[in-house]
Amino acid sequence: MKIGILSYFFPPEPAFIPGSLAEELATRGHEVRVLTGFPDYPGGQLYPGWRQRWKHQTTSERITVRRVPRYPGHDASAARMVASYLSFAGSAALVAPRYLADVDALYVYHPPATTFAAAGLLRLLRRIPTVLHVQELWPESVAVSDVARSRAAERLLYGGLASTVRRIYQAASGIAVIAPSMRELVIARGADEAKVRVVLNWTDERIFRPVAATRAARQAIGHRGRCTVMHAGNMGPFQRIETAVRAAAQVEGSLDLVLVGSGSEEQRARQLTAELGATNVRFVGSRPPEEIAELYGAAEYQLVMLRDLPALRGTVPSKLQAALSCGSPVVASAGGDTADLVERARAGLSCPPEDWQALADRFALASVIPAEARAEMSHRARESYLLRMSMRAGVDQIEQMLVEAVARRDEQSGDQSADG
Repeated sequence: MKIGILSYFFPPEPAFIPGSLAEELATRGHEVRVLTGFPDYPGGQLYPGWRQRWKHQTTSERITVRRVPRYPGHDASAARMVASYLSFAGSAALVAPRYLADVDALYVYHPPATTFAAAGLLRLLRRIPTVLHVQELWPESVAVSDVARSRAAERLLYGGLASTVRRIYQAASGIAVIAPSMRELVIARGADEAKVRVVLNWTDERIFRPVAATRAARQAIGHRGRCTVMHAGNMGPFQRIETAVRAAAQVEGSLDLVLVGSGSEEQRARQLTAELGATNVRFVGSRPPEEIAELYGAAEYQLVMLRDLPALRGTVPSKLQAALSCGSPVVASAGGDTADLVERARAGLSCPPEDWQALADRFALASVIPAEARAEMSHRARESYLLRMSMRAGVDQIEQMLVEAVARRDEQSGDQSADG
C-alpha cells in the first residue's frame, strides 16, 4: 500500500512512535509518505543546521518526508505553543491535497488535535481513510497544562476543543488508543466502538533492552550497594516528582532515589530535597538515550509517576515500556491503566498517585524484597513487554487497521455504485 503519515512531531525530534512506524512499514514493503514540520521540540528553537522553507523533501528506503513551515513555539509561552499548533495545521492543509493525493490510507499521530485539519481535508476531497493514533486526551491534557492558565482559558478550551475532538473521532476510519481506559472515554465521546482498538505504545528496542549492571553505570548513578530506585525522564507537571522526594526521605536509611533527567519541576524538587535533608536523593542530570539502558541495569527498580488527574488515568507513560523492555522491576506511583499493567504483569509494586506516605511504604517493601524475587519480576517484566507492547505487536495492529480502513472504504464505494 501507499501509506501517508501526518504528524506534528517526527525525528530528529524525540518522536519515536511515528518515526519507527514509518521505518517498519517501509521494511514491510509499503511506500510511506510523511508530512511533518521542521524540528523544534522540546526547546522551541529550530534545530541547528535546519532552515524552514516550503520545498523541503527527502527520500530514502521507501520513505519520503516532506516538511512544512510552522511557528516554533515549544517553550514556556502558551500563546506560542498554540500558534505553533495552528500554523502547522494551516501549512499541512495547504500541502496535503497534492503531496498525499494518491495514498491508500493515512495515519495521523495525535496530539495536537489541530493536525487532523489536513486529514479532514483529504477525507473530504479524496475520500482517503484515516487511522487516528490517540496519545493523550484533549481537551483535558491541555486544560491541566500551562496552556490553560486561567479558568476563562480552561472554559474556552473545553467548549471549543471538546466539540472539535468529538467531530474528529467521528470522522476517523479507525482509532488506536494507548490504554484500555482511554478506549472507553473515546467511545463515550462519540467514536464508533467497532473502530476503536487498544494499541499499547512500544519503545526503541535498539536502545531499551536487558543490560547487565556494569561498574561504570553503577558509578554514574552513585550506587552505594543498597536498594536503588531510579526515575529517568521528564520532571514536569504531570509527574509531581516532589512526591517521590518526600517518600524517599522517609526511608533514608534503607533506600536511595536517583533522578535522571530534567524538567520544569526539577528546581522545586531540588529545593525540597535540601529542605528535608534527604541525603539519599541524588540528581544526576540528563543522559543521552543510548546510555539509559545501562543506567536501568544498575538500579534495582525503575520509578514511574503520574499525577492524580482524570486525564492521566488512561495514560501509559513511555518510561513504563522502556523499563519493561529492559526487564526492570517497576515501582508505580500512578492510578488507572499504568498501575493495572504493572500489577497484571506482576512486574513490580504500585500505590495510589500523589500519596507520598503510600509510596514510602512501597519503597520500604522494595528494599527488603530478596534478589531472587526481583529476578522473577525482571523476567515477567520482559515477557510482558514482548507479548503486549513490542514494536512488532504494535505495528501489526496499526497495519491491520489501515488495511481494514481501505477495505471499508472500497466496500462502501461498491455499495454506492450498486445503488446507482
